[in-house]
Amino acid sequence: MTQNVNSTESAIPRQSLTSAVADKLREQIIRGLIPEGAQLRQDHIAAQFQVSRIPVREALRQLEAEGLIAIVPNRGAIVPALSPADIEELFTIRALLEPEVLKSSIPHLTQADFLQAESVLRKYQSDLEHEEHVASWGRLNWQFHSTLYSRANRPHFMAIIRNVNNNGERYTRLQLYLTHGMKRANEEHHRILELCRARDVSAACKLLRQHIQYAGQSLKQALQERRRLAESTSPPRATVNSTESAGLSAQEL
Repeated sequence: MTQNVNSTESAIPRQSLTSAVADKLREQIIRGLIPEGAQLRQDHIAAQFQVSRIPVREALRQLEAEGLIAIVPNRGAIVPALSPADIEELFTIRALLEPEVLKSSIPHLTQADFLQAESVLRKYQSDLEHEEHVASWGRLNWQFHSTLYSRANRPHFMAIIRNVNNNGERYTRLQLYLTHGMKRANEEHHRILELCRARDVSAACKLLRQHIQYAGQSLKQALQERRRLAESTSPPRATVNSTESAGLSAQEL
């Protein structure tokens, strides 16, 4: 029996509805099932989820804050194209600055810092094993890295790095998902932590630089391959206005 909008929203708190819509759209965008350039129309998404436009609008704002969509005047919400130049710039900045900050931080890291980093890695590893937790991947990646940088006493460097990571969080999620790089990322994180514990500054910084450079290079390659495959099928520019185009279902709430 089809559920109407009012009964759905009365049964489920708005925040839960917003999260459910955001989670499903995020998953579809990252997987490429909602392609670059697609418009996400609030009325159609609301109809598919059998909810009002309010939680849909809030979900789109959340995805905009994450950098996964852009709100464009006269066009509404669209999935922006990922720029290879942006990827190159963001990961180059990270590869230059983060090893310098880690170099300053390692001599001053405490046992409590190492335990905190281990705790984040356990959560990160658990979430990496479940694609439905993709929203947390970028956040936990930053928590791990920032824990190791926390004793650097380099506030200006950290401000730049934090901003770059905020802007690049969607790239981190995409890199892990598109390249199936979870296992490698997890292994390298554990190795970096081991080197920090051993106070092996040179080796830790070298591995961190390689870790960041590989992530950027593999993401660019994966995006190029995905675009090549998309162009070979030559679909029309998409508008998310049907259940089939977005893979959405009210039953998935």
